[in-house]
Amino acid sequence: MDPHLLRTYVTVARLASFSEAARELGYTQSAVSQHIAALEQDLGAPLLTRRPVVPTAAGERLLEHAGPLLLRLEAARADVVRMAAAPEHGLTLAATPTALGPRAIAALPAAGVTLRTLSRDEIPAAVATGTADLGLVDGIAAPSDPLRLPDVAPLASRGVGEEPVCVLLPTGHPLARRPGLRLTDLVDARWLDAPAAGLPLDRLRTASATGGLRTALRYEGTDLRTLTTLAAAGHGLTVLPRHFAADAPGAVAVPLVEPRLVHRTEIVYGGTPGGAAAALVRELTGPRTT
Repeated sequence: MDPHLLRTYVTVARLASFSEAARELGYTQSAVSQHIAALEQDLGAPLLTRRPVVPTAAGERLLEHAGPLLLRLEAARADVVRMAAAPEHGLTLAATPTALGPRAIAALPAAGVTLRTLSRDEIPAAVATGTADLGLVDGIAAPSDPLRLPDVAPLASRGVGEEPVCVLLPTGHPLARRPGLRLTDLVDARWLDAPAAGLPLDRLRTASATGGLRTALRYEGTDLRTLTTLAAAGHGLTVLPRHFAADAPGAVAVPLVEPRLVHRTEIVYGGTPGGAAAALVRELTGPRTT
């Protein structure tokens, strides 16, 4: 399939309009119609109904393939450009809020850095397509286990560090004085689900093979202070890396002792990093100086 035709189809399906797709892609409406007709002829199946503009069953199936295919093409282009281009002085780093620990922040260059806060699933795609030079991703894992990253392109990842995780509770919570907590003791508690700011609740369920953990409030922002304030106010429990949880006002951080889980951070890159990107990789993956 011609990727130009595929990209046109995805745009029309997303916008549900031939004219809006033409405007976004910089084509005439006639050219967009021709692209869709050519793709339908190539595949031997109608992909869209015209009024309204809605994918057919075959079109829905094509959409499932189209995203990964187009992402791979962008990743291939970015990889080749990265190899051919001269090293740049600047650095674009994509990271989740909880991946930016003290060591990572201290290792950033003094100037020329662009920092982008993205979700865990968005960061590998950003690195693969060249919109970020490096990515810092994090998650919950068993000690020494690597994170499971989306397979979007041939990317390398290396561990940056691991630390214990803590359950953040209001100071007046009945379990706040415990020296440690088991997740099985908390399956019926009220939980905060903050996939962009904290450690996602679904990952905690998967990593611990624990049922329950019902969501009381879902926070879709990226600000850690807001998340810890919600926990301190009693809107739900959350699990955070120890250094983020330790000093939250109005809350107590109690270590999670069972199951054995850690907060793991990895740096993600494509090809062979150069310049400031290479220096940051060396700094974060080399031996600790303190």
